[in-house]
Amino acid sequence: MSGKKAYHPMVWVLLTILLFLATGIADAYAHGVAEGDQGYVQEVTGVQFMPFMYLGAKHMVTGYDHLLFLFGVIFFLYRMKDIGLYVTLFAVGHSTTMLFGVLTGISANAYIIDAIIGLSVVYKALDNLGAYRRWFGVQPNTKVATLVFGLFHGFGLATKIQEFEMSKDGLLPNLIAFNIGVEIGQLLALFAILILMGFWRKTQGFARYAFAANVLLMTAGFVLVGYQLTGLAIA
Repeated sequence: MSGKKAYHPMVWVLLTILLFLATGIADAYAHGVAEGDQGYVQEVTGVQFMPFMYLGAKHMVTGYDHLLFLFGVIFFLYRMKDIGLYVTLFAVGHSTTMLFGVLTGISANAYIIDAIIGLSVVYKALDNLGAYRRWFGVQPNTKVATLVFGLFHGFGLATKIQEFEMSKDGLLPNLIAFNIGVEIGQLLALFAILILMGFWRKTQGFARYAFAANVLLMTAGFVLVGYQLTGLAIA
């Protein structure tokens, strides 16, 4: 054996995601809405429950910003009761502003909203690192923060959906189907994350590499913020 450290696979996963972001490839998949899906959303009319449910699930499973935030949220949660509570808070926030934004036509600058979403990843990584207690001597209410950032995540998606100018015919049922799909996708993604985390937590390297993993998570969040602020500046 050499003296080099063998980093845990979860750390390599985060490094791969960070490289993916740094190359700019991820920018083409913002919110998990592929070009073909955009065309479908813009052209379809009437109630299309199953297709929109599928699109909602696909959005969550491929939405790297949401997944990074959820990864940070459950990083130090061990009891299913706690995991269920935090995921529910995020889902409530995400669903509320997504439906409200699209149905009322209220939108915001997509770059600013997406920058805030990137900051949510930074916030949770710093929270996991215990930075707020060390810097300010206080611990923010993580339940409230999860709900609030869930509101921003949903509003970001609502802003994106409004750009597609969906048909009013069947709009509400389609949005409900999309939202159900989002929650199904979230459960599938969460299940996969929990399996990986479960194996990692049983190893001796979890405590050793937890710091490095959250530093990488924070870095990915800053990269997301940088993308959006750059886009805002040149738009």
